[in-house]
Amino acid sequence: MVGLKPTDLAPTATVKFFGAGTAACIADLVTFPLDTAKVRLQIQGEAIAAEGVVAVKYRGVFGTITTMVRTEGARSLYNGLVAGLQRQMSFASVRIGLYDSMKQFYTRGSDNASIVVRLMAGCTTGAMAVAFAQPTDVVKVRFQAQARPTDGGKRYNGTIDAYRTIAREEGVRGLWKGCLPNITRNAIVNCAELVTYDIIKELILKYDLMTDNLPCHFTAAFGAGFCTTIVASPVDVVKTRFMNSTPGQYSSAINCALTMVTKEGPTAFYKGFMPSFLRLGSWNIVMFVSYEQIKRAMMRTSWESPI
Repeated sequence: MVGLKPTDLAPTATVKFFGAGTAACIADLVTFPLDTAKVRLQIQGEAIAAEGVVAVKYRGVFGTITTMVRTEGARSLYNGLVAGLQRQMSFASVRIGLYDSMKQFYTRGSDNASIVVRLMAGCTTGAMAVAFAQPTDVVKVRFQAQARPTDGGKRYNGTIDAYRTIAREEGVRGLWKGCLPNITRNAIVNCAELVTYDIIKELILKYDLMTDNLPCHFTAAFGAGFCTTIVASPVDVVKTRFMNSTPGQYSSAINCALTMVTKEGPTAFYKGFMPSFLRLGSWNIVMFVSYEQIKRAMMRTSWESPI
């Protein structure tokens, strides 16, 4: 990092593609327990409404993690990790790794991209990624949620078993369950996350507040995580509820959202907000810092390798 000038060599689309997937996997390994806690908090109101249970099992992100470790063991925090890593390697590679290429596509090769162009690029790669990697997201959410008291037991015995069981019981379409709300969510997340990071980093460098190094990447990533959580939380909760629902529980994502408002009120859309912020904030920091360093390391290796 020290002594390496970021302007020496521009990373290729291939470097960005594989670098983004690798960085996202690193970020998932670090922040997965927070994501699991977020899912448990998001579906908690659903279980209470269904059974009429008054007692609340999970309270806050750290309380949720503590309860899970005490009642299910520490490994429960990483339920669905394999599907999560599969998701990130295929998902982040597209939505993050192809973001700059999509910007250039919309600007026809120009480096001057307006906010509208950046938003269009973020929406496009976000939608592409969901269409490609949705089954991995469905399986990840099911694993993270499967230890609920109402389940009576585990729904799936392993990642491959989950793919097979969902396809057998719900049809192949079941693997793409919640695709529309997930496309909506990830278009929003991608725009908020990548565009915010892009703009904050650009402003920091433009006004010479920092150089293009770790503190700059950390600051931009933190800001991106905060903005993304505020904007995307309502869609994220609906996506989680709908993807985890049993067949026939909700007729559509809109029906899921209306049911939430009717039974739990508007605050239901921000259930699990703190773990969402802790997860997205920390995920963004780890991912973007790792991504920047991986890009530099890969390009430096490529540049120094003999032709």
